[in-house]
Amino acid sequence: MNDTSNRFRNFAAHLLEHEGALVDSIEPEGLEAMLPDNLQREWRAPEFLRLGFAAELPADAERASLESDWLERFSQLLGLRGQRLRFAVNAELPPLGNIERTVEHNVTLQNAVYRIAQTEAVWTRYLLFIFRYTAISDEKRDGIVRFGFNLANASACDPFVDHLLAATLGPEMSEAAVKPATSQLPADWTADRMKRAVARALPHHARGHLGPFVQGMQRRLDRDLARVHEYYSGLREEAFKKLKKGKGDSAREKLRIEAAEREYQAKVADLKQKYDLRVKVELVQTLELLCPVQRVTLVIKRRKGERKLAMDWNPIARQLDPLPCEWSFVSAGSRVVCDDQLHLVSPEGHAPCPQCGKEYCRVCSPRRCPKCGREEVGGEKN
Repeated sequence: MNDTSNRFRNFAAHLLEHEGALVDSIEPEGLEAMLPDNLQREWRAPEFLRLGFAAELPADAERASLESDWLERFSQLLGLRGQRLRFAVNAELPPLGNIERTVEHNVTLQNAVYRIAQTEAVWTRYLLFIFRYTAISDEKRDGIVRFGFNLANASACDPFVDHLLAATLGPEMSEAAVKPATSQLPADWTADRMKRAVARALPHHARGHLGPFVQGMQRRLDRDLARVHEYYSGLREEAFKKLKKGKGDSAREKLRIEAAEREYQAKVADLKQKYDLRVKVELVQTLELLCPVQRVTLVIKRRKGERKLAMDWNPIARQLDPLPCEWSFVSAGSRVVCDDQLHLVSPEGHAPCPQCGKEYCRVCSPRRCPKCGREEVGGEKN
């Protein structure tokens, strides 16, 4: 049984027990439950229910997977409960050994330098999001997207988001743990800032999950387009040969060619509609983690300007947060520091304008190029 199936089975067992069902594990990798009257009515299910979560099912068991309707049933049963949770982390903060080496391995600035100003033990807030996506084309694909941010510095915790989520089920997490004072925590982001960050990060993560699915869909589309093209090219070729040799009714052959052209275009349009990709995403859960961290304050210098940046070492992942990208809100890649406000952005967020070739910061100028005024595709409105 893989980790996803195991987590789904544990979740199903906990939820059924919470609703009053008597639950027991059965082999191979399944659950047997005696449902209370309310669940029998709501699900129109018998009193005794068997579910299987792996490739091999127990006898008389229904398959429960992320692609089955059981995920939807459990979601309806939960309602709004558990959509927003807050945990405090009980974790010891070991002293950082060689701070300079730790920072050096995690900080890459293409056009700026930095120095370490100080280190201190503080608290921070990680906001983690779990989205469910459904992609429908000629086939259907469901899945889960997980990502989050450190609210102190906008760093994306992509490399260790699964560690943070897994730890919420461990003994170091507790909703009843002593929490730090509000003054010790980073402030809430504004609604606009949070919306902008999620709107930037979510498509990036969804595309990463859907990459193999889209590639398979494209191969099938290319195959079907090639078959249609070959068939109608053959019809046109045959009609042209008859015209060239003067055989048959020339007017009739011309009509056949025109009809083949129309039918070919109609078939191509049908295939494009068949393989049209529609993706729906919905928020499943938001987790806020209050976590002690070792904070390393960097002073970043670019030409005559400088700014301070907090970089947090996380005790659960035992690593430093990635450098933030204040444009894409994802973790991958190096960073460029802009000249005006010293924003940290990925190279794509400081790329040349396609029209005039001027490099500019997409955080400073999200809507258009400051030199030629070319509007940014998908740019934000102030």
